[in-house]
Order: sequence, then structure tokens, then C-alpha cells
Amino acid sequence: MKVLIIGGVAGGATAAARLRRLDENAEIIIIERSGYVSYANCGLPYYIGGEITDCSALTLQSPESFKRRFRIDARVRQKAVSIDRASKTVRIRRLADGTEYTEGYDKLILSPGAHPVIPDLPGIDSKRIMTLRTVEDTFRIYDYIAEHSPSSAVIIGGGFIGLETAENLKNRGLDITLLQRGRHVMPPLDEDMAAFVHTYMRKNGIDLRLSSSVTGFKETENGITAMTEDGEFTADMAIVSIGVAPESTLAKDAGLALGVKGAVAVDAHMRTSDENIYAVGDASEITDFISGKKTVIPLAGPANKQGRIAADNICGIESEYKGAQGSSVLKLFDMTVASTGYNERTAALYGFDHDYVLLTSASHAAYYPGAKSMNIKVLFEKGTGRILGAQIIGFDGADKRIDVLAAAIRAGMTASDLTELDLAYAPPYSSAKDPVNMAGYVIENILTGKVKQAHWDEALEADGVILDTRTGFEYADGHIDGAMHIPLDSLRERISELPKDKTIYVHCQSGLRSYIACRILSQKGYDCRNVAGGYGYYAAVVNGSCPAEKGTGPCGMSIK
Repeated sequence: MKVLIIGGVAGGATAAARLRRLDENAEIIIIERSGYVSYANCGLPYYIGGEITDCSALTLQSPESFKRRFRIDARVRQKAVSIDRASKTVRIRRLADGTEYTEGYDKLILSPGAHPVIPDLPGIDSKRIMTLRTVEDTFRIYDYIAEHSPSSAVIIGGGFIGLETAENLKNRGLDITLLQRGRHVMPPLDEDMAAFVHTYMRKNGIDLRLSSSVTGFKETENGITAMTEDGEFTADMAIVSIGVAPESTLAKDAGLALGVKGAVAVDAHMRTSDENIYAVGDASEITDFISGKKTVIPLAGPANKQGRIAADNICGIESEYKGAQGSSVLKLFDMTVASTGYNERTAALYGFDHDYVLLTSASHAAYYPGAKSMNIKVLFEKGTGRILGAQIIGFDGADKRIDVLAAAIRAGMTASDLTELDLAYAPPYSSAKDPVNMAGYVIENILTGKVKQAHWDEALEADGVILDTRTGFEYADGHIDGAMHIPLDSLRERISELPKDKTIYVHCQSGLRSYIACRILSQKGYDCRNVAGGYGYYAAVVNGSCPAEKGTGPCGMSIK
């Protein structure tokens, strides 16, 4: 059997190695247009920033190592030009000299990845404007900095690569302006959670401009200017990082069926509309795990799994890809930004009747030194309590909590299931009731009617009473205009001050004390709502205060 693989990196290289482990006699050839057959795509910004100092660490396998260990013929700097499905051949061009040849196959795997979206704007061809997608892109940016010693950069786009590049260039000493066309950075996040990221970026010296759409570029004596409707931003260099699109031209020209966003349509076996051709990675359409709808998720984790599954099926092993939920994590200076499953926009798009809870939790037991804060948002289906998605912004422990919640979504768990998870506990690592357990308890209280919940937009617009149950010190430090202030510990004695003919919207700093207050009020005949997230959430999202890095105690106050 002869298997030809177009594209290496995550999907193609994984498929090749898996094929060899399953079939020692197969002839396996990889055609890779870049100079690197298998490299750590996600590590590229960290080489630019100096976190990774050895460029060879970026390459996971070379053509030589593939040959030595796996007897795989990996050919770099070669490009697949066309596929002849009838003759089962691929025309290939050697990029070094432009010569072409034809290679046959029994089975073909397409793993061409995705290409950066380059906007058709005036001045986009400037040599001062770069993208970051391949190892060659990384070296180009690195060498440009070494040769020209730029003092500033403007970054277009606030997704993963945009933010990672902003951090790493900032760490190199450059002044950074980041222009984001939308209202918030990091599309997997909701706007409220992204607000924590915005204030933190600005605290770390990044000039973040939201709702700033670039209309063109122009070179000047001072560098490159990005023009927007609201002004012009000049820097020594520019990085365009506004997203990627599936590299599906080869498949389209071969007559293969395409799907969402022009990605190659595949079945659960990663097989295309041609039974002898498979597609994996960023170029392929896959199934959204939660809804079962078709989608595109250009991440390394899914690509690796898809490559393995394609290899299994080629070798006669029944293997299915059951879909992805887009779990991701990002380091931004000392902050961790993590998400899995749906945000509010996606949940609404797919028709889920959903709500969410907000928690402020310490990364480990609050009394143990070094606790850091986490802001957690968990989406759930109203009728069933099934977990639909989660977002965590924090300074320690966010990664392991998002992984637990990702596993919970994969298992179809409900809020009640979260409360029962038996998670490892010791004071340096967690709390006896882990934040994941707490998320389950908060949702369960809502679903069982122990408390009614409101969000800040509802509380601020309603004809009711906003009740602040924090301490006098907290209230004096900042409060909502017009809010009635009764500390929780005085509520029972002062309860008669509250009107019974209005809904009481209760908040504290994070939501715990206000929950206790709601339990008191509801049992005394009051109609009350616990305002999700408390004043801490309000201050960060509405007032733009920077999230505290120190963990919070049970009362929601920062640990001294």
C-alpha cells in the first residue's frame, strides 16, 4: 500500500507516524511546501519573544529523523499542484527550481492546514507588514527585529496569535499597539470575560484599541502606518493576525465536496467524498461535539487526533472522530485565559436555552500562602443543567479547572455531576470544595429554586431595589449609585427597611454573601435575586478595573 500525505505539521505528521506503527510495509510519502515537516506551530511566538532560545526546539521531526526512525520519505519545499482522482496521481512542484513530477497513491491524506487571512487593503504588500504562521514567518520576524531594531509594532487582530505576539514583542522591549476590529479580543470569550483581559493588557503597557477597523496601510519615513476610521497608528513594523482560512483549493480543484467556510467535507472516518482520499487538520470540516453541527476548529489538538483516526481507517481499523469542543488556553504575561465549549453567542446560535453563573475563586485554599484569583463563567442548559461551556480568567490553576470542565462537557455532565466530582485536594493545590464543585453547587441552587439569579444588566434596568450586603469598608471603597447598603451580618435586624412590594437585587463582592442574604430574604417572604458575579464583576466589566491577582477569601475580599 502506498499512502501519499499532502502537508505535515500536526495532522499529516501524526498520520504518517501512526501509519508506520500500524503497517511496517506501507510506502509513506509526505509532501510539505515549507522547509519544516513537523514543527511546534503554537510555540512560534515564544521564539520571537526569547522564551524559546534554541530554534531547533521548534522542529519536532526533520526529514532525516522521519527517515531514520520511521522509514518515511518526507519531502520539504515541495507543493502539491493538482490531484487526478481518476488516475490516483498528484502533480508536485519542487519549489527550489520549479520542476514538476507526478506521484501515485493508493490512499491520499490531505493535511494542507490553513492560511492566514490577508485583507485586500491598500499598502498591504509593504515589507514592514508580516504574518506569523510558519517557521519561516517566525525567522523572518526574528531576523527583522535583529537587523532593524524596531522600537514599536502595530498588531492587527486580537486572537490567539495576535495576543501571544503582542506579549512576546512587548517582552522584547517594543511599544505595542493592538487594533481589534470587534468589541473584544479573544473570540472564544464573551465580551464580559474579555473585559478582564482588556484591562490587564492595558496595565501591562499594550495600547489596545477596540472597534478599530483597519482601512489601509502606508509606508512613511518613520515606518508603517495603519489607517483606521478613527485615526492613524504608526509603528516600525506591523503583524497582521486576523484569522485563518482552510487551505482547500487543491481539494476544490479536484472536485471534492466542501463544507462550512470552504473546508473539505469529511465523514466521521475523516474520509472525503472520494473513498480513497482523507482530509485532516485545519483544512477539514468537523463536527461540533455539543450540537452535532458541522464546524471548523483550527487547533492542534483536534488535528493530531484526526491524523491518527485517518491512519487507523486506512489500515482497516474502525475509528471515528466524534467532534471537538474548541478547548483552548492562552498565556498572557502572568494571566491565563482558558475556554471550552460554547460561549453565549454560540449557545444562542445553536438554539440552546441557556444561562450562566459567575464565580470568583482562589486557586487553592485561601488560608495557604500564594493563592491567586480566578474569574469563572460556566454556561449551562436551563432545562437539564447540562454543562455547555466555560471560560476562566486567572493567574494560577485556571488550566486544570478548564480541563476538568472540558472533560465534564465531553461526558455530558450536568451541574449535579459537577458537585459530585471527587477532585484531589490539599491546601497548596485546591480547596475542599474545588471551584469546579462550587460551579455545580451554584447552578444546582438556581435549577432547584433555592435562589433566583439576575445579571447586572437586568438589575440595573429593573424597577427594584439594589441591595449591597458588603461591609462598610468595602462599600466606602466603591459602590453602585443608589444602592441600599445593609451588611449581611446586620440584615436580620434591619430587614424591615426593605420594601416587600419591589424585587430586591442583592449583591456582595463575589456572590456568596448575597446568596446567604437571598436565602434569608426569600424565607421572609421577599422577592429577591442574587446578582451574578457581584460587585467585583461589575467593577471589572462596567468600570474597567483590573482584576486582582491575589486570591479571594470566602467573603470575596482580597487575601492580605
